[in-house]
Amino acid sequence: MTEEKQGDKKISVEVAYATPEKQVIVPLRVVQGCTMYEAAKLANLEAEFPEVDVDTMPMGVFGKADKKPKDRVLQEGDRVEVYRPLIADPKASRKKRAEKAAAAKKEQSE
Repeated sequence: MTEEKQGDKKISVEVAYATPEKQVIVPLRVVQGCTMYEAAKLANLEAEFPEVDVDTMPMGVFGKADKKPKDRVLQEGDRVEVYRPLIADPKASRKKRAEKAAAAKKEQSE
C-alpha cells in the first residue's frame, strides 16, 4: 500500500513519538489505504530514536490505543502515536497519591 501507483490518492498523516526530553512529529503523504504500522515504518523513527521498534511497540491514533496497527487503515489528518513502555503503573500511582492526600488531610484535622 505504501508504493505510489499512477492515480493513487494520497492523504496527509503524522507519526509522533516522544521521550521525556524530546518529541518528534513526522508529517507524511501516504497512499490512501496505508495502515498505522506502514506509516510508522515510513516515519523512520529508529534513525533518531534507536530504542524504537515499531514491530513491538504499542500504537494508537489521537490517544486511542489500537491493538492491530497492521490492520488499522488511516484517514486524512490522522496522527499515529508510537507509545513508550510505562515506567510506573498508573493504578499504583493513583493509589499512592490518594493515600498521600488522605494522610495530609488527616494531619490537618488533628
